[in-house]
Amino acid sequence: MKNKYCFFITFLSFCTWLNAQHNFSEQLEIAEAEAKSAHSFLEVETSSNTGNYDVTYHRLEFEVNPAVAFIEGEVTTYFEAKENLNQVVFDLAQGINVSEVSQDGSSLSFQHIDEELIIELPQTQAQGVLDSLTISYSGNPVSTGFGSFEQSEHEENEIIWTLSEPYGAKAWWPCKQDLIDKIDEIDVFITSPATNSKGQENIAVSNGLEVSQTINGTNKITHFHHSYPIPAYLVAIAVTNYSVYNQTVSNNGNPFPIVNYVYPENLSSAQSSTLVTVDIMDLFIDKFGNYPFEDEKYGHAQFGWGGGMEHTTVSFMGGFSRGLIAHELGHQWFGDKVTCGSWQDIWVNEGFATYMAAMVIEDFDGENAFNSEKESMVNYITSQPGGSVYVPAADTLSVGRVFSSRLSYNKGAMVLHMLRNKLGETNFFQALQNYLNDPDLAFSYATTEDLKNHLEIQSGEDLDEFFADWVYGEGYPSFTLTWEQYETTNDVEITLSQIQSDPSVDFFEIEVPIRLIGTDGEVLDMVLNHSSNNQQFTSFSNIFEVEEILIDPNFDIISRDNTSLDTVESKLSTFKLYPNPTKGWGSIQKPKNVNISLVEIYNTLGAKINSFSLSSSSFSVENLASGVYFIKLKTSEGDLVRKLIKE
Repeated sequence: MKNKYCFFITFLSFCTWLNAQHNFSEQLEIAEAEAKSAHSFLEVETSSNTGNYDVTYHRLEFEVNPAVAFIEGEVTTYFEAKENLNQVVFDLAQGINVSEVSQDGSSLSFQHIDEELIIELPQTQAQGVLDSLTISYSGNPVSTGFGSFEQSEHEENEIIWTLSEPYGAKAWWPCKQDLIDKIDEIDVFITSPATNSKGQENIAVSNGLEVSQTINGTNKITHFHHSYPIPAYLVAIAVTNYSVYNQTVSNNGNPFPIVNYVYPENLSSAQSSTLVTVDIMDLFIDKFGNYPFEDEKYGHAQFGWGGGMEHTTVSFMGGFSRGLIAHELGHQWFGDKVTCGSWQDIWVNEGFATYMAAMVIEDFDGENAFNSEKESMVNYITSQPGGSVYVPAADTLSVGRVFSSRLSYNKGAMVLHMLRNKLGETNFFQALQNYLNDPDLAFSYATTEDLKNHLEIQSGEDLDEFFADWVYGEGYPSFTLTWEQYETTNDVEITLSQIQSDPSVDFFEIEVPIRLIGTDGEVLDMVLNHSSNNQQFTSFSNIFEVEEILIDPNFDIISRDNTSLDTVESKLSTFKLYPNPTKGWGSIQKPKNVNISLVEIYNTLGAKINSFSLSSSSFSVENLASGVYFIKLKTSEGDLVRKLIKE
C-alpha cells in the first residue's frame, strides 16, 4: 500500500510538472508570435509630420472580397488642430492608390510621398478647431507574411483578416499611427459579398457593437460602432464564412455577450474550448474591476495565424487554448483600456497579460501548478545574467528586445508577482484598479512611473529602490544562507548574503521567503527582509529541531543558484583535495578550527583499501594504482567524502 501511494504521489507530481511545462511553452509561443507580427513594422518610426493634430473620429468604409487580396475604401476623419494648419499628413503605405481627397464636397490637392499622404487644406485651420475630410482609395495591401492585411483560405474557404500591431494599419487604410493618439470613436462599415464561392454566408467582424447588417444586391454591409478610444493598430476587420455563437457573462450584475466567430470546421472543438472564457472573465473582473467594454461585447474571431492579437473587444485567435484565451483577454484591461505609453513601457501590456494567464493557473489548477509555472518563468528569466524589464531607449527599434519573452513578458510578470507579495493582496489589486480607472490613464496611455505612483499611493510604501533594482536594473541575485541551531534553546541563527548577476545593481533589497523543515517533518515558513549583505537574523527561538532550510521554496522571487548550509556544512564545504588528479601526493585545504582525526580511502566498489591518521596536510597515494578513489575524512565537524583521481 505504501509503495502504491508513493507511486501515485510521484505520478501526480510528474503530471503537474508536465502540465506546467505545457503552460509555460504556450506563453513562450505567444510571445514569439507577437514578436513576429511586429517584426516588419517596428523599425518604421512614426512620422513627425502627424503630430500637429488629434484624431477624434473615423468613419471607416471598407469594401472587400475574401477571395481577392484587394481593398477599396473611404475614410472620413475628424481631427482637431493642435496648431494652425495649412496641410495635414496621414500615414499610408506605397502601393495604395488615392483617387480623391475631399472636404465639404470639394476636392483637395494632395501628394503621396514616402508612405505619407500630404493634403493641402483650402484655408488655414486654426488651433483648437475641429474639421474633417474624406480619403477615397484602393489597392492590394502588401502583406508582411504575418498580417497587416491577409487574404488566405481555410478548408478551401476564402478569408480576409488584418493584424496591424504596431505600425501595420497604414498598409490598408490612411491613418495616424502615433502610438499615443487614440481615436475617440469609430464607425466601421464592411461591404463584402453576401455569400462565398460555395454559397455559404459571409460574416464580417470588427471592433465594437454590431449595429446592423444590410443586404444590397449581392453584397452585405455590416456596420460596427466602437465608442471608446482606440489606437490605429487595434482596429481590425475579418470576413469569411464564420459560424457564430454567443456566451453570456455578468459584469457585476450587468450581462454582456461573448461573441465567438469560428471556422465551421472547428465549431465543435471551439465551443468546448471557449467555455472557460466565462470563468476567466469572472476571475479578471473580480481582481481588476469591470470588463472595460461591457456595453459592447467581448469576442473571439478565428484567423489564419498561429498566435493571437488583442484587438479591442474582439481578440483574433489562431487557436483556443486556455492560455491564449487568458492572455488576450487580459490585454483588454492592460493594453487596450490602458496602453503602454512607449515601447520602453511594453511590459505594462505584456507583463500583465502573462501574469494574468499565470493567475488563471493559480485559481483553476491550484498552488502546486502555480508554483511550477513560476519555477519555469524564473529559470527562463535567469538563463542569462542581464536584462531589464524596462526597455532601454537604444533598444526600442529592436523587435527581439521590445517583445523579449524573457524580459518584457516573463520577467515583467514575475516582478508583478513580487509586488503582489510585497504590498499584500488588498493593496496590490486595489492599486491596479485605481490605475485602470485613473481619469488621466483610463482609455489612454500609461508609463512605468504611472503604475509605480499608483502602487505607492495605495500602499504608502516608497518603491524607488524596488523599481530601480527590479524594473530598471538588470539581472538577479544569488543567495547564500548559513544557519546554526543551539542545543540548549533550539534558537536558530541565520546569516544571509547575496551576489548579483549584473553590475547594474549593487544589492537587491528583497523579502526572501524561507522554509524551515524539522527532523520530524515539521514546516515553518518565514520571510527575511534582506536589506544588507551578510545580514544576521537571530530572533528565531523555541523552534523545533531543524533539519534543513529552503530558500524561496515556492519560487516567489527572481533568483538562481541559491545555497543553504548549516554551519557544519558551511565549514565542510571549504575542504578541497589538490592536486586532483595527482601522481603521488594529495594535500587537504581545510579551515583552521576543524581537525581531521582519520583518513580512509575507498575504491569505486566501496571497499576500504587504506586508513590512517593525518599528521600534516599532505598524504601519499604513490602505492595506489591509477584510477578513481573516494577519500573519507573524519573531522571534528563530521564526516565528508571527496573524489580523488590517481594518474
